[in-house]
Amino acid sequence: MHLSSLRLRDFRNYRSLDIEFGPGFHLLLGDNAQGKTSVLEAIYLLATLRSFRGAGNARMVREGARGYFAGARVQDRQTSELGLYWSAEERRIQRDGRGVGSIADYLGGLRSVIFSSEDLQAVGGPARIRRRFLDLLSVQHRSANLSLLQRYASTLRSRNALLKRQDASPGVLDGFDRELVRAGNEIMECRRRLVPGIAALAARACTGISGRTEELLLSYRPSVREDYAAELLAARDRERRRGITLVGPHRDDLLLRLNGRDATLYGSEGQKRSVAIALKMAQAEWLSRLTRTPPVLLLDDVMGELDLARRSGLVDLVGSVCRSSGQVFMTCTEENWQAVSGFVPARWHVRDGTIRPLRTDSLPE
Repeated sequence: MHLSSLRLRDFRNYRSLDIEFGPGFHLLLGDNAQGKTSVLEAIYLLATLRSFRGAGNARMVREGARGYFAGARVQDRQTSELGLYWSAEERRIQRDGRGVGSIADYLGGLRSVIFSSEDLQAVGGPARIRRRFLDLLSVQHRSANLSLLQRYASTLRSRNALLKRQDASPGVLDGFDRELVRAGNEIMECRRRLVPGIAALAARACTGISGRTEELLLSYRPSVREDYAAELLAARDRERRRGITLVGPHRDDLLLRLNGRDATLYGSEGQKRSVAIALKMAQAEWLSRLTRTPPVLLLDDVMGELDLARRSGLVDLVGSVCRSSGQVFMTCTEENWQAVSGFVPARWHVRDGTIRPLRTDSLPE
């Protein structure tokens, strides 16, 4: 799968953009605040119908304009045309020139995996971000898992509200416990099956980035030791005092160990970034194996905090992705790594909402 063209109208700082891309590695070069990240945002928006920056639609409209349009042509087993228009008065989602009846009818036309600075929280941040990473993989593996996660979250909210009430009867709590256990056991089993496969891919990616100097181990740590129902019942008195559910998959974690030490506690900034990137590279490869076609990989300002050896290791890894028929878009302010032999990226200079191709021997002005 690759994005063969991108069309933007009044999107962020782009008044009008029509550009074509081939497969392979595309390097978006330029100073800060020129529109590099906005290109990645538009691609991810077309893939997922949301901004990876967490921005609402109104914030993506160019200043002074009424609405934005983003469109793309995608080459996969067949060609697809995707289009999104948003204004305060009108919203349109189209696939192959026709309006879609549901989001499910739209999704899948473009698959993408993004790495941005927010993803560093997967290593240095709280456990809920690592759980979210596992749940995203779960939903990508099986779309029905989304309703499972939603059912668990809804039951958990209701049970927590009940625990805060002094008059909550044990019988009512028992009913919520049964539903929580049913959904929770399915979620935990899904995570147990997912982690070994993604762990192997992440370990290989981390080895490549670090130049074979670091070993990454991932392991699943559920909060339930053996019997969810029994442990939930045993914790009930404590939960009543606290007014919150203390046992279940909402308390799980994904452990990240680098050379035998907890990467979230002891990793340097460069090591944490390497681990976060490795998780995203693993997600992309895992999704490629699942769908038998590689997703478009988006890397936003990925080189920060990486030393020369790690930057070169990452570019080498990106090269291997592209040689396997993948497509990668990466933003940076300068090329500050050693060139990979036999591998030349397509370079683009981004400046004030315009993009122009660069010769292989030229640099941004």
